[in-house]
Amino acid sequence: MELSGIGLGTYLGDPDPATDRAYEHAARAYAAAGGTVFDTAANYRLGRSERALGAVFRDLPRDTFFVSTKAGYLPMGDGRSPESPRAWFHRVLAGPGILAAADVVDGCHAMTPRYLAHQLAVSLEALGVPRVDLFHLHNPEHQRPHLGPERFRAALRQAFAACEDLAARGLIGAYGCATWNGFRVPPQAPDHLGLEALLEDAREAGGRDHHFRWIQLPLNLAMPEAFTLPTQPFGGALLTPLQAAQAAGLGVQVSASLMQARILDRLPAGEGAILPGCRTPAQAALQFARSCPGVTTALCGMSRTGHVAENLQVLALPRAGADELRDLVGG
Repeated sequence: MELSGIGLGTYLGDPDPATDRAYEHAARAYAAAGGTVFDTAANYRLGRSERALGAVFRDLPRDTFFVSTKAGYLPMGDGRSPESPRAWFHRVLAGPGILAAADVVDGCHAMTPRYLAHQLAVSLEALGVPRVDLFHLHNPEHQRPHLGPERFRAALRQAFAACEDLAARGLIGAYGCATWNGFRVPPQAPDHLGLEALLEDAREAGGRDHHFRWIQLPLNLAMPEAFTLPTQPFGGALLTPLQAAQAAGLGVQVSASLMQARILDRLPAGEGAILPGCRTPAQAALQFARSCPGVTTALCGMSRTGHVAENLQVLALPRAGADELRDLVGG
């Protein structure tokens, strides 16, 4: 299966039936147009985004789509009952012994092996699939400033070992780290993630044939660091995150391609105003993100069929050249 250069994201929106239906319509339109990459997470819209995709996946052959999900942030609800987050935590996690309060970092994040296995089980049920193609640790860098480098790395190694077990059981095809700051910030930053160190931890957990094969990080015209900023010590050099991922042979999903639409009103409109062939600011922003060397898929939240139709037109264009992209962001 060929992975689409633009993937459908499901982060934004209220946890209500109207938004569920909107995502279902958009996901069906995306699949009908040949889109193959769907991205979600257990905590998106209190789990309702996964269930909306699950309603669509029931009608798609399993070999026609690639789905990635994430675990790390506590969903703090199931989107079905009106209970408080505290009541949900005690009923679903603390009561059954899945997660103790002491396992939660900063009141919102956990990645213990038992919690990861539980969250994946919830995701598989919601998505209606026996396995996901990609299971991300969701912003693991959130824990690093709180635990310190050594305790954080020990926690990450445990999480990687748990992911290798999930892969061995056939529940995930691969795992990775979906980040916000981790790969983009300099090595001295408290929440920095070093890709070279992560690969060492993956080899320790799974040997040479480990299943750590992807990363996710933001990339857009206002946040171009993945493409322009050398933040990754790798092989004795300092590389950009995309260069390091390429050197490691990893797949890359980039998120926030439109920066949740916040950059669109800053961009000039009109065909070719930013990049050749792009008629709208959204198309130009997606063309930039998907064209950066090393990007596998540029993710974009799409809950409207009109946005799906507009955005996927970009796939008919040749990718922009690296020099052309650098001219846009001064890299």
